[in-house]
Amino acid sequence: MIKHISGKISEKTPAIVVIDCNGVGYGLQISLNTYEKIGDKSEVKLLTYLSIKEDSHTLYGFAEEEERQLFMQLISVNGVGTNTARMILSSLKPIEIKQAIAAGNWNLLKSIKGIGPKTAQRLVVDLQDKVKLLNLSETGNISFKNPIVDEALSALVMLGFGKAEAEKALMKIKQENPDLSVEQLVKQALKTL
Repeated sequence: MIKHISGKISEKTPAIVVIDCNGVGYGLQISLNTYEKIGDKSEVKLLTYLSIKEDSHTLYGFAEEEERQLFMQLISVNGVGTNTARMILSSLKPIEIKQAIAAGNWNLLKSIKGIGPKTAQRLVVDLQDKVKLLNLSETGNISFKNPIVDEALSALVMLGFGKAEAEKALMKIKQENPDLSVEQLVKQALKTL
């Protein structure tokens, strides 16, 4: 497997970049996110994913490992091919995609061109657990390792609410109001549950 390609950029569009590597031009399919990160650089190192199909071998390029990992998770979902995954990564930033999946916000996902309601729901169902394992606190958003959220979740579970339902409600509330205390979180969640 080709892990990365480094070299001079000989051609660049929002969808494709050609990297000259010792006289060989490699054409890599890229997302708008990667295109923005490349900017005006004349030399670049892109991480790659090689898609081998019956009729083609296609290289996909990524500016960051986070985007490549998310791409591989997206294409693992039944009904999401490489072009659809690239469209998703071009429409939203990786962190926005992860947040939408973690929050079960399939309405945001289905607003992306080429994603219907069933595919959006499948993305949430198949990837929600994988995305929830990430600690999103570095982005300033909800973290499932957040002690305030954990304490509020424990209180709601002890009150008889289902863990998944309570977790979803807390996540939504915490994203809208990040500075709430445990008591305030529980009170808000009780209004929505």
